Amino acid sequence: MVFEPDTLRQFGYKQELRRSLSFPDLLFYGLIFMVPIAPFGIFGNVFQTSGGMVVLAYAIGMVAMVFTAASYAQMVKAFPMAGSVYTYAGRGIAPPVGFVAGWMVLLDYILVPSLLYLVAGSAMTTFVPGVPVWVWLVVFLAFNTTVNFFGIKLTAITTRILLIGELIVLAIFLAVGLYGVATGKAHGDPLTPLYNGHTFSGSVVFGAVSVAALSFLGFDGISMLAEEHRGEARQVGRAVIGALVLAGLLFMAQTWVASMYVSSPHAVASNVDNAFYDTAKAAGGPWLSTLTAVTTAIAWGFADSLVAQVATSRLLFAMGRDGQFPKFLARVSPKRMVPTNAIFLTALLTLAVGLYMSTRANGIALLSSLINVGALTAFLLLHVSVVVYYLIRQRSKRILPHLVVPVIGAALLAVVEIFADHSAQILGIVWLGLGLIVLASLYVLGRRPTVPSLAEETA
Repeated sequence: MVFEPDTLRQFGYKQELRRSLSFPDLLFYGLIFMVPIAPFGIFGNVFQTSGGMVVLAYAIGMVAMVFTAASYAQMVKAFPMAGSVYTYAGRGIAPPVGFVAGWMVLLDYILVPSLLYLVAGSAMTTFVPGVPVWVWLVVFLAFNTTVNFFGIKLTAITTRILLIGELIVLAIFLAVGLYGVATGKAHGDPLTPLYNGHTFSGSVVFGAVSVAALSFLGFDGISMLAEEHRGEARQVGRAVIGALVLAGLLFMAQTWVASMYVSSPHAVASNVDNAFYDTAKAAGGPWLSTLTAVTTAIAWGFADSLVAQVATSRLLFAMGRDGQFPKFLARVSPKRMVPTNAIFLTALLTLAVGLYMSTRANGIALLSSLINVGALTAFLLLHVSVVVYYLIRQRSKRILPHLVVPVIGAALLAVVEIFADHSAQILGIVWLGLGLIVLASLYVLGRRPTVPSLAEETA
């Protein structure tokens, strides 16, 4: 069943956010969230974790996430509103399950912007070493909060401009890198990024996928904008899948080229955070290294963190609107038509986490390993919600999209979580435990999670 954008009232809500986004806006938003040049910032980490098989890690990650994107496409048609997996699990299964899904994905939405700012700050220090990382963090955060405050349309315009700039720089890197490969300047084995017999194992590959999956997380943020999209709900699902596939192909292309210029695994290990910039220097010289570093700072510090703040604030808005978080988070500016309180709280949380992690020597690596667990758990609940809602509640006969795809997607995510970093697994369990305590507290206080009933939806 497909609901048109003007039928939000059927779900017990009124339209408060401005519907101004087109399908291209959603596609650009998803791409910018995933960052077409995301491997620039975490190439060294993925290279180490995968035993050099970075392309294979991204390929498996993309396949796994395509199944998840397909489940998103199914659920957004049924429930075209803000909240993403929180909404889908809450309405597809039960409100308490939705709370758990929202709580788990919130872990990533809180940590992701902080990671982005740290990577951007680290990139900036490669050519402005006198300015501490935390200063860049504050600058980036202040800019993004201001843009988000002035409305979703300004955010969409800003991200589109930044995305075009990223793609231009990526094209330059690929052109220079491929020219070097063709002329014999590169010295890497062209097959090693796909398969390395000396390092290949299930634990190595899926452990790397759990890190590489960080680059794909932005695709789910598209569904957060369902209440700000002016077209059919099915277009949101198409944008989710389209952005994911495009980003995955770009990730594999650039990491293959970069791998051709890695002199040795030891060289990467000695400079993990800036490993990609070293390959750019080997391919084109210092100018290309500087160009990729500056672009990474702009992409992660402005573009990606900008849309990450949007997604986080919309999740807080949706949960606040349903009374599962404090109601003040549901306040929408009548003039700007954006959830201002949720935006500012997101900024404060990001600042606190970012400042703390900036004091740790391994802050970027630690955040990279911690971020995925919450989202992967929430994605598992998403797949379950497809089966429960369509196959059981709606008695769907479409076995492929409503059973086969979600089951395969859930299985792939489960394998990735099993091979995830141990500290990330512990954090995920602790965060889940805290969420269950909060959920129990809501019941004790007489505020159990609810959504408008079916009767209210169709009244």
